[in-house]
Amino acid sequence: MTSPQATNALLKEGDTAPAFDLPAFIGTKAAGNIKLSDFHGKKHVILAFYPKDDTPGCTKEMCAFSEDLAQFEELHTQPLGISCDDVDSHGKFAAKFNLKQPLLADVGGVVGKAYGTVVEGKATANRVTFVIAKDGSVAKVIEGMPTNSDLLAIVKGLK
Repeated sequence: MTSPQATNALLKEGDTAPAFDLPAFIGTKAAGNIKLSDFHGKKHVILAFYPKDDTPGCTKEMCAFSEDLAQFEELHTQPLGISCDDVDSHGKFAAKFNLKQPLLADVGGVVGKAYGTVVEGKATANRVTFVIAKDGSVAKVIEGMPTNSDLLAIVKGLK
């Protein structure tokens, strides 16, 4: 029998996105903390959990967000990268690849556990992207690495 703490269920569409308040790095500087509530009623959020800074898949995903940031902004949407790496690691990663979207430092995986992307005994998050509507509900859950055109199409369908 598995203990309830051994696994965390992945959030589902329609769930309320758990609140977070995490240190962030944007571009070339630490940006203080970013909260999900900062966007409530104002912007949709693309919350992209990724395993590790400066690894091939994660670099590809985060660079793509930076390249298409203006398209997301036109749709009142804020992409956020989130991993268990610390702010210093995010700073080096952002500087190396000129990343423009915030990278959230979920050291210890507390937020990842709440969303079901970090499982007990693992130090990194699984690659899962959550599209969170302006009202704070989870509009879409995508395991793996969706394309930005797929994400933009989802956001266009939100109110």
